[in-house]
Amino acid sequence: MEAKKVSESKIELTQVMMPEHSNATGNVHGGYILKLVDQAGAIVAARHTHRNCVTASVDRMDFISPVYVGNLVFAKASINYVANTSMEIGVRIEAECLRTGTHTHVGSAYLSFVALDENDKPVKIPQIIPETEDDRRRYEEAKKRREFRLQQVKKHKHSQQPCIVRLEKLK
Repeated sequence: MEAKKVSESKIELTQVMMPEHSNATGNVHGGYILKLVDQAGAIVAARHTHRNCVTASVDRMDFISPVYVGNLVFAKASINYVANTSMEIGVRIEAECLRTGTHTHVGSAYLSFVALDENDKPVKIPQIIPETEDDRRRYEEAKKRREFRLQQVKKHKHSQQPCIVRLEKLK
């Protein structure tokens, strides 16, 4: 399995925020922003692995700037680190006021995804090739975050629940 360059899976989603994305006062719901974060991360994971990938964890997301109806929102995502069957994707959310052109950093999050085979079992995935100094820095930082996450998971042991019928089986 050949390693892949970070740039091969990097994406940027862009969307105008509409009234259905907001509360009654015109602020975009945080949950909608989180949905964009998860979508952007999932696209990067799928581009890197060409597999079904599921979200295993989301590090905290602090909303440092509001998003309003009419803003253009950017979800910039790239892969930071690959373990054996899992990977960390970093997602940065920015907003642009289309009337003033002002850009703001809304928030950032790190998501862990696991690639699955046809039987929904974790599968080995390609390593990454960091290309830039930023890529190398993100890789080293992500490696430390992964170690911390693994320590936290040991504290919260959980059991697998029975599988729900897959969508293909419903057809």
